[in-house]
Amino acid sequence: MTAESWHNAALALRLLALDPAGLGGAVIRMRASPDRDALLAGFTPSLPIRKLPVTISDEQLFGGIDLSATLSSSQVIENKSFFSAPCIAQLPMAERCPPALAAKLSQLTDQSLTQGFLLLDEGIEPDERTPDPLADRCAFHLSPEGRKPSVPAGTPQSVPAGTAVKTADAILQLTLLATRFGIASLRAPTLALRTARAHAHYMGRAHLTDADVEVAATLVYPHRATVIPEDMEDRESPPPPPSNDDCPRGDNQENDAFPDTDMLVETVKSLLPADLLNGLVPAGTNRTSGGAGAGQKRSSNRRGRPLPSRPGRLDGTSRIDLVATLRAAAPWQPLRRQQQPNRSGLLIRPSDIRLKRYAKQSDRLLIFAVDASGSAAVSRLGEAKGAIELLLADAYASRDHVALISFRGTEAETLLPPTRSLVQTKRRLSALPGGGGTPLASGLQHALLLAQQSGGRGLTPTVILITDGRANIALDGQANRAQAAQDATTMARALRGSGTAALVIDMSNRPQPALKDLSRTLDAPYVALPRADAQRLSGAVQAALDS
Repeated sequence: MTAESWHNAALALRLLALDPAGLGGAVIRMRASPDRDALLAGFTPSLPIRKLPVTISDEQLFGGIDLSATLSSSQVIENKSFFSAPCIAQLPMAERCPPALAAKLSQLTDQSLTQGFLLLDEGIEPDERTPDPLADRCAFHLSPEGRKPSVPAGTPQSVPAGTAVKTADAILQLTLLATRFGIASLRAPTLALRTARAHAHYMGRAHLTDADVEVAATLVYPHRATVIPEDMEDRESPPPPPSNDDCPRGDNQENDAFPDTDMLVETVKSLLPADLLNGLVPAGTNRTSGGAGAGQKRSSNRRGRPLPSRPGRLDGTSRIDLVATLRAAAPWQPLRRQQQPNRSGLLIRPSDIRLKRYAKQSDRLLIFAVDASGSAAVSRLGEAKGAIELLLADAYASRDHVALISFRGTEAETLLPPTRSLVQTKRRLSALPGGGGTPLASGLQHALLLAQQSGGRGLTPTVILITDGRANIALDGQANRAQAAQDATTMARALRGSGTAALVIDMSNRPQPALKDLSRTLDAPYVALPRADAQRLSGAVQAALDS
């Protein structure tokens, strides 16, 4: 299998050298090593290979007017785009390619402005890989197993020509095979057909054969498979073909020409990598997707207020602050006019350019950690529910989100994940029970985890702790007041260390010194409300948050 994977990788690069634009390119998932260098040495296209850094700017990628040089020389100077001259773009460390750059390169590929890619993927973890939109436009995904065999590179291996295949039959056969493996992209059969043609040309044939189709399927489909086709013996026997009396003659001829893909299915299945095979599911099985989605990568979800501009060079992603640029250039106009008396108008230098900046702000998340133990009076729970509803009613104007954590008995429970839905919040609040011990440490632990998760989704969390402070349940669920107080202090320190803002609401009849100490540990404001209704509680929370 090791020698075969190296042979297929070398063959794929030879075919890519014949038709780089038609085949799109190749993803080579290997660490930098002599083996990878030896593999790349066999790639000898007719076009030059240029390295494309993942940090390339739009100005360098697309070209356009070089504003800094134009201002300095008083002549329009344009930058050439990266693909102005035909070349093979080699992208080192393709697993670090930003999604924005992958989208731009994919768009250029769809417009036929590129001549092929060589994507060097050095990722180790499964989630460290070349962006899917860019990899989908490359015919080959090469990841040879083990060390490179010590076999000298020579002429093309002798492959039996097999039976000639019509182009229409090859298209149908490759399309059906892609369907069997759950490949939804239409690029796959298109790239497979281009691969079959390149292989026929590579072997010196003027027409396609079944050997070319088989080679194309084995090179293009294994890394794109999403399901495992069912075995031949497990498949239900197809219904008998209709008789000549029940079906027109033309339909019988079409059924006779219908290609059989069972042999190709077994060939492709034998080449599926072990790690890929473990991640696939049998055909007909529903696949459930996990993860929290792309929102986790956003540092903020609002633009925010403008900040003072800063000097900089236009890179295609920043916006120029025209007013600040003119202010920076104005004091130098008399001196520059003496140096260039023949120039008219404003004399702008690249050092005068100022770029706009913005303070990005995230939506605020109010995490209510409510004590629902037996020591907390039922009336106090009702006040907490009313306060949360009042705060949520104002969330539509202030763009706040609300989450609810209840701790009672032996552990805490997240009753309401971050939401701005007033109806859903009221429904969860109405089901908030009371009674049992006071697992304060568990409530703080749940609040910390929820704050960390929401911070990764672009929210700014604030924990509002509403309790009477009589902690008596430790993190292990045991009734131990001393250990419960120690665990609560430990979790408060962890919450403060995470940088999460907090607010402590003491709802006991008399202010509790333990809660004052806890608020100091949290570095949070302490508010004692022994006789407050929902309106006063909501007002106190708003005043503490706005201060």
